[in-house]
Amino acid sequence: MSDPQTQIITIDGPAGAGKSTVAKQLAAELNLSYLDTGAMYRALTLKAIRQDVDLEDEDALVTLARQTTIDLENHASRVKVFLDDENVSEAIRTIEVTNKTFYVARAPRARAIMVEWQRAIGGRKGVVVEGRDVGTVVFPRATKKFYLDADIGERSRRRIAELREKGNDVDADKLTAELKERDHKDKTRNVGPLKKADDAILIDSTHLSIDEVIGEMLKHIKKDG
Repeated sequence: MSDPQTQIITIDGPAGAGKSTVAKQLAAELNLSYLDTGAMYRALTLKAIRQDVDLEDEDALVTLARQTTIDLENHASRVKVFLDDENVSEAIRTIEVTNKTFYVARAPRARAIMVEWQRAIGGRKGVVVEGRDVGTVVFPRATKKFYLDADIGERSRRRIAELREKGNDVDADKLTAELKERDHKDKTRNVGPLKKADDAILIDSTHLSIDEVIGEMLKHIKKDG
């Protein structure tokens, strides 16, 4: 297997496919760091909301990004996200932030700044990274690429369970509609759209447990290692 310090494993896929959970556990299995690109976009979105920045003004988003520091710290059970030294790990997971992150994700110049940050992290240490375009744009020469998917019903069920577990009151029909809209925005945006890289391995997690997904990934990683 490749030197862990230089390995980059990418996991792309739509919301609710299980990317975050799988990436965290896979990173632990491989003794790599976990890089949550989505958390970085969420953090910048949170700052824009707090400062009442027009999310459709790309110049304003670029200026904001250049004045922002986002750090990810790997801990035993989770990743902590720091926005300008403030722990925003919970604040970035609200429904408002979730539904507005696409504004930052679709802004080419703001996105380019985020990609630079992500590549810098991947250049310092081995990582398991998950997102929408990490195998196609951010790390096109990754050691191994995966595309994790699941049908919309299962992805919706997982997201609803996650939010209810945190004490949120969830309208299931509304959330499913929002998930479909998010899929559409992710797949049709002009910059870094969600799609499977040509050399990525497709894994459908609809009927698989987390352990089964990780087992499948490890099999592919070790086979070519």
